[in-house]
Amino acid sequence: MNPLLRPRRLRRSEPIRSLVRETTLAASDLILPLFVCPGENVKKEVSSMPGVFNLSVDRLLFETEACLNAGLGGVILFGIPEEKDAEGSGAWATNGIVQRATRALKSRFPELLILTDVCLCEYTDHGHCGLVQNNEVLNDPTLELLARVAVSHAEAGADIVAPSDMMDGRVGAIRAALDENNFSQTPILSYAVKYASAFYGPFRDAAGSTPQFGDRRGYQMDPANRREALREISLDLNEGADMLLVKPGLPYLDILREVRNACDVPLGAYCVSGEYAMLVAAAQNGWLDERRAVLEALTCLRRAGADFILTYHARAAAHWLSE
Repeated sequence: MNPLLRPRRLRRSEPIRSLVRETTLAASDLILPLFVCPGENVKKEVSSMPGVFNLSVDRLLFETEACLNAGLGGVILFGIPEEKDAEGSGAWATNGIVQRATRALKSRFPELLILTDVCLCEYTDHGHCGLVQNNEVLNDPTLELLARVAVSHAEAGADIVAPSDMMDGRVGAIRAALDENNFSQTPILSYAVKYASAFYGPFRDAAGSTPQFGDRRGYQMDPANRREALREISLDLNEGADMLLVKPGLPYLDILREVRNACDVPLGAYCVSGEYAMLVAAAQNGWLDERRAVLEALTCLRRAGADFILTYHARAAAHWLSE
């Protein structure tokens, strides 16, 4: 007996598949993370992230122009300072690396959407995301420093500040500081759901932010926990977060969907360095079709609930989507 219902009818051709496709992916959904470093004419490839570079401000301008031409949603900046200290003071310096880069980018490309990562780990000599005493990361004394970082980024021209440190109360502290300094219109994208993941390794190569003792499980979330994610987003929204981020991406699709179901604010996912490195390595070995795998992975993040995606594949994906 022939089947009456045939779902394959709607899969017969690309025009039909395109017509009934439930989830879309566009270049404007993608945010490119960029690592900015001191010096001139610096373009140093990250050994564990082929195709990703540490860029001096002058080279950053060329990269960013390409991002605009590709139609990306924006960029997020991570800084690599000339010097590090116990407090991470380079993170809020008026002439810090992210501050210089932000001013240069806004001067050249005023239409560019610039997000800035607000954290101390790239700037501290111990590699942790907050002040340390007796090998303990201190929560409350760190909040004032994070607020100073966020204000310095807003002063430099950042459109959105994105705290990634996972200190309790940091969204409230940042919101209060921004408001007090006449930046009440600057949105906060909170890394509200950030797990203590093994997938961050290549990022730490790029940013030189590997902890010098211990690890970050004392403040980043336990990968085994689901309900805790909902508590974190509730706290951050109550403190004034305008947007939320789930990090990492693909290993936490279930969490992304839980968060999407629980809130109606803009929600992003970060397809992190380890995810990028795995896909690139597999493609270089001929084990995967990089284009198909990347676009599938990004579509999965959108399908799970992400309104936008931070990904190192942003420029490549934009090119593939335009073909």
